[in-house]
Formats: sequence, C-alpha cells, structure tokens
Amino acid sequence: MKRDFQARLKRRAQKAGVALTPDAAARLETYFDLLSRWNAKINLTALNLEAGDEAIDRLIIEPVMAARSVRASDSVLIDIGSGGGSPAIPLAIASPNLALTMVEVKVRKSAFLREAVRTIGLNAQVLTSRFEALLADPAMHELADILSLRAVRVDLRTLAGIQAFVKPKGRFFLFRPVGPVSDLELPPTLSLAEAIPLAESLRSQLVVLEKRPVGRRSVSRGTIAT
Repeated sequence: MKRDFQARLKRRAQKAGVALTPDAAARLETYFDLLSRWNAKINLTALNLEAGDEAIDRLIIEPVMAARSVRASDSVLIDIGSGGGSPAIPLAIASPNLALTMVEVKVRKSAFLREAVRTIGLNAQVLTSRFEALLADPAMHELADILSLRAVRVDLRTLAGIQAFVKPKGRFFLFRPVGPVSDLELPPTLSLAEAIPLAESLRSQLVVLEKRPVGRRSVSRGTIAT
C-alpha cells in the first residue's frame, strides 16, 4: 500500500511539475493515510480516497503547487475552515518554515486536525471556533503572512472580516475553480495580485489577493462590512 501510494504521488507530482523531498512525501503519505482512516468514521471529505487520482490531486498536489508562491519571508499561515486539513496541512508540509494556525468550528474535525498535527509533527495549532469570534482577540490581528481558504464562492462580508488576521502586504491564497475572478467582490483593503493555474485535471486555480497597507497604520482591525 505504501509503495503504491508513493508511486501515485510521485507520478502526480511529476505531472504537475513539482518536486517532493523524501521527507515531505513521507509526511504527505502519513496525512493521507490518517485522513482515510478518520474519514471512514466521520465525514471529512466527499472525495473517494481509495481509487483514482482526483483525491491526490485535490488534497495534496494543489496545495504543493501553491507552495511555490510562498515567499522566503513568509512565516505564519492561517487557514480558515480547515475541515479535513487540505489545503493547510500539505501547504505547511511543503513549506516547513511556516507556522500554521487552523481554524475549524466543528469539534470532531478539530480533533482530527489535532491528531494530524501530532502524528505528522507540524508546527501548528488548531482553534475550534468561528472566525468571527476570533476577531475579538487582539492577538489574532495581523497575525499571518498568508491566509488560505478553499471555497467556490467567498463573499464580501467574509473577506472584510478575515482580512483582519493578515499583516499589511500579506496575502490570501484562495483555492478556486478555473474561471474569471470577476465574481470576487473585494473590500477596499484587498487587491487582486494574480491567478495561477493549479491541477490541470481539476481545472483549478490559486487566486492571490494582497492586503494594502493604509497610511501609517494598517487596515481596520476586526471589523466586518455591513
């Protein structure tokens, strides 16, 4: 089983044009195996983890490709709605200099994420909370260099709220289907930086937003547009 997974992972990574160190490949396998075992008990993902390459491409290859956009100066990643751990965990494995914070409201999914962090040995914490509740904590303001989010649609209110977690000139990594980004309604604090194709088989892309610094101080903290 191990040899089969590593062969599949290597094949999909080569097709995507990304290189994996032996350590990263082993840790990614640990994550995928743990996800498969927990998914049999609680619903972490609707993807078929036992057959085909779609799950590997979606859960692992996409975040590993996105890791190429991580800067050497980036040190903190926050992931909102972490669920089954992708893109956050593979992105952190591929970018070992990042300290990871995962925000997940559901208790059982948070338990899985904590087990994954412990088993894989990640520099990470899991917060069982709605992101709105965390906005009241000053320690969360301007915490992260990168905020990651997997969502087909994300609305203005959400973007206006979660921008408070990101440092000025920090970035959002939005994992979305390929297509125009004209449906993204951005608050004044955020601007579109680029859209990068990801897994060709999934017609997916990484949409990168950048947080603008405003004057001498950063953007307003912890407020949600109304």
